[in-house]
Amino acid sequence: MQQGLTQSYGPVFLIVGFSMFVALAMFTLASLLGPKNPTAVKNEPFEAGNPSTGAKHVKLSVKFYLTAILFVVFDIEAIFLYPWAVLFQRLGWVGLAEMLVFIAVLSAGLVYCWKKGALEWQS
Repeated sequence: MQQGLTQSYGPVFLIVGFSMFVALAMFTLASLLGPKNPTAVKNEPFEAGNPSTGAKHVKLSVKFYLTAILFVVFDIEAIFLYPWAVLFQRLGWVGLAEMLVFIAVLSAGLVYCWKKGALEWQS
């Protein structure tokens, strides 16, 4: 039997609506109940509780961005491995072969990054 749109998507809309309500309630309460006495010290920028030092417009090395992108790529790999592991028995040998190809392509990318020195922090 087919369910109606409200029955199938109702819980999703309920969660989204509740999340929006909680976020708006927190923002409103923080605005209304929060302190209203800004001072020069409170308006200064800070880094992890320490006073900031150095110039405002420091250009970061490309190594920072490259490391972040590599982290995202291999984090996504782990995300794709989890559903495959859950459905491993249902997917059978075809699923195993496809996952081995997926891991082989990502391993080739890792070896390429390694050979190019993308994982070396010094240099």
